[in-house]
Amino acid sequence: MTIQAVAERVGLSASPCLRRIRQLEGAGLISAYSAIVDQNAVGLPVSVFISIKLERQRSRELDRFADAIRAWPEVMECYLMTGQFDFLLRVVCADLAAYEAFLREKLTQLEGVGSIESSFSLAQIKYSRVLPI
Repeated sequence: MTIQAVAERVGLSASPCLRRIRQLEGAGLISAYSAIVDQNAVGLPVSVFISIKLERQRSRELDRFADAIRAWPEVMECYLMTGQFDFLLRVVCADLAAYEAFLREKLTQLEGVGSIESSFSLAQIKYSRVLPI
C-alpha cells in the first residue's frame, strides 16, 4: 500500500502520514513489512502443527532446541509453551513424504527431544496478521 493510499484511508495528507509511520517504526510499534505468499500457490499446501516435549526443560536445552529450529525454513512459527508440551511449531511442506523427510532428517535428529506429536491441518479457517487494536 502506498503512503498516499494510507493517508487517504486515515484522512491525512501524505507528509504527516509518512511522519507518523516513521514515528511508529522508530518506537518499535511497526517492526517489519512483508508480503503474504499463498502457500498453496508455491507448492506447499500441507500445514502441520507439531507439539514437542523435551526430555528436560532446562534453559540450556530450551535454547538449544530454539536455535536449531530457527534455521529450518519449513518452520513458519514456533512458540515456547506452558502445559503438556514445551514447543508448538507450524511447519509447511509439499506433501506427506516431505513431512516424513523433515521429521526423520531434522526433528528426530535433535538431541533432547522426548516426544513429537503431529496434527495435520485439513483447512485454514482464518489467518490474520492484523492485531485487534
